[in-house]
Amino acid sequence: MKQMISARKLLRRYQVSKIVVLVFLLVLVAGVAIPGYATGRWPWTNPPTVTNLKQLKSLRQQGMTLPDWEVIRIQNNLQIGGHRWLFEEIKNHETIAILLLMPQNSSKSQPQVEWLDIDGFHRWQTDSHRTLRFTVKLAPTSEKPSPTIETRFFRSWTSQQTFAVVQWYAWPNGGSPATSRWFWEDSIARLSNRRASWVAVTIIVPIQPQGDIKIVEPLLESLGQSVQTQLMAEVF
Repeated sequence: MKQMISARKLLRRYQVSKIVVLVFLLVLVAGVAIPGYATGRWPWTNPPTVTNLKQLKSLRQQGMTLPDWEVIRIQNNLQIGGHRWLFEEIKNHETIAILLLMPQNSSKSQPQVEWLDIDGFHRWQTDSHRTLRFTVKLAPTSEKPSPTIETRFFRSWTSQQTFAVVQWYAWPNGGSPATSRWFWEDSIARLSNRRASWVAVTIIVPIQPQGDIKIVEPLLESLGQSVQTQLMAEVF
């Protein structure tokens, strides 16, 4: 009898949760549909333009300079799969890293899991996949919360070399390797007649053959913070 009562309570809680989610979705849709109906401008048919396309194009043409890192080689249009990437080989003392950036090139372009193109380009094998998170520190005067960035973090190797790799899509107030996260951020931005512009980021650091990627985790976290901070300051 007690089990039946508990089951009923769980069912009621589940139903209440569904109602709350449904109400939230209705409010969200109403917030978009009512103004769209009144003005004849629907966000999904007339999306706002990306206001910082000039900065995104400048990034592709001029590259990125990071504090304490020297750019020793740069290629503006490296063809990887069906996309063109900015390639930079950078150096900090004895450490060499590869920085690959693919900025959004139009208001219509969307993230499309470009990581598969990079895997095919390098023809490497991978393992030790996990999520690496880091927080970007904002200026003390900023009223916005410090964004947390999620990245793909894994080891890759070819017959000649082993690497530690991090990848994510950067946008104005955060980042993630999942395209679904960007679509959600962009949908929220459209409610305020804005867009969530983006840049695909890949950082590659050579390590010892079959070495443990934990050794370079602090380095990649610091480098990832620098890249995201620079994007937020100069591009987004």
